[in-house]
Amino acid sequence: MTFNLDKYIRKVPDFPKKGVLFYDITSVLTAPEAFGYCIEAMVDIYGKKDINAVAAIEARGFLFAAPFALRMGIPLILIRKKGKLPGITLSKKYDLEYAQAEIEIHQEDVPAGKRVLLLDDLIATGGTLNAARGLLLAGGALVPEIFGVVGLPFLNYEKVLAPTPITTLIQYHGE
Repeated sequence: MTFNLDKYIRKVPDFPKKGVLFYDITSVLTAPEAFGYCIEAMVDIYGKKDINAVAAIEARGFLFAAPFALRMGIPLILIRKKGKLPGITLSKKYDLEYAQAEIEIHQEDVPAGKRVLLLDDLIATGGTLNAARGLLLAGGALVPEIFGVVGLPFLNYEKVLAPTPITTLIQYHGE
């Protein structure tokens, strides 16, 4: 099935700063046919693969991972900003363009020895996903693949996330 996902992705110039073209997936969420396409495409891609859980990054990654996990009958693991999880956590700091950030995961949620699909709504530089992969690996999980609804390969995320295979539903090759 051919589906034009591009027409559902809002492009916002000069956000969050001048010179940046922001690819906004919230407009996908307001269109049931586009949101449904994303979930069905994920099920088609991963339905027959050996995936034991899906881990998603706060916050928009949760929106795609939750219905996918439910459809697949697998656990959903949340990766959150520091200080948002009440239990014992694993944490990882990583660099942003002009600052540093930190993400966490509940230690007990990481399924040691199991295959966890790592998911985010948009893959830009790969920094957050790389940190998230590090958390899962530190907890003993395997990360066989990374998925994003949107990919921006011109920002070189493939180098940062190598050697893990990356799948996206749509890619933009410039701003």
